[in-house]
Amino acid sequence: MSNPRPVHTPEPYEPPALHERAIDNLRFIRETMERAGAFTAISGRGIVVAGVVALGASALTARQPYAPRWMATWIAAAVVALALSAWLSARKARALGVPITSGPARKLILAFAPALVAGALLTVILVQHAELALLPGVWLLLYGTGVAAGGALSVPAVPVLGVSFMVLGVAALFAPASSGHWFMLAGFGGLHIAFGIRIARRYGG
Repeated sequence: MSNPRPVHTPEPYEPPALHERAIDNLRFIRETMERAGAFTAISGRGIVVAGVVALGASALTARQPYAPRWMATWIAAAVVALALSAWLSARKARALGVPITSGPARKLILAFAPALVAGALLTVILVQHAELALLPGVWLLLYGTGVAAGGALSVPAVPVLGVSFMVLGVAALFAPASSGHWFMLAGFGGLHIAFGIRIARRYGG
């Protein structure tokens, strides 16, 4: 008679340790807040830098409004200002431990981008029709639209900045063409610097 084989009994189920459950819960809470929260790492200093770049562009083009050099200078200034502002915001986000690829950051960019694309397309159309005098109002209005839309996902001062740009853009569209340069200076220079200082002081950098 053969010896009976011992019956294998399954090991008792061990629930996850308490600290593991706590870590999972914290991860879930953090990811949920990232998806639903606001992107607070907008750099006030970056906005001030954008204003300073605009002051430089204004000084370079003051005597040649609406000439090809005027338009090229302002477009180059916009690219430089956006790049510097984005870099300073990314640096602030790293310092705060906020992922630059977080849900609110992506939503802010997606809300901001369509107005810039519309502005670029309208710029091409206005240049083709030799309507350069309309560019200051269009640029201010659409840039403000993008800032207001993206700013809804950021600190409260940002959408206010966007609406201020929109008001200035509407005023520029109805003002004499000769005043377009001064509207550009007041908006891209003055508003950026004033609101950038406020954001830097109130929200840290």
